[in-house]
Amino acid sequence: QPNLIAKRARKRTTNEQLKLEANMEKIKVFQAAAELQEYCMQNVCRDALLVGIPARSNRFQKPRFCALS
Repeated sequence: QPNLIAKRARKRTTNEQLKLEANMEKIKVFQAAAELQEYCMQNVCRDALLVGIPARSNRFQKPRFCALS
């Protein structure tokens, strides 16, 4: 019985997801690509992959410690 309940829950979740996707506004691929390209060109100056991240503001870089004795 627990397996049957789990299967029904998964089917219900899948059904809800499909309903959501069916109601989404659809656009053509070339339109989406053009909009994505325009967005990228407008934000190129903020793209960390292109301009890099300044060392002092890079929160992912391991901190360096200096000990004076």
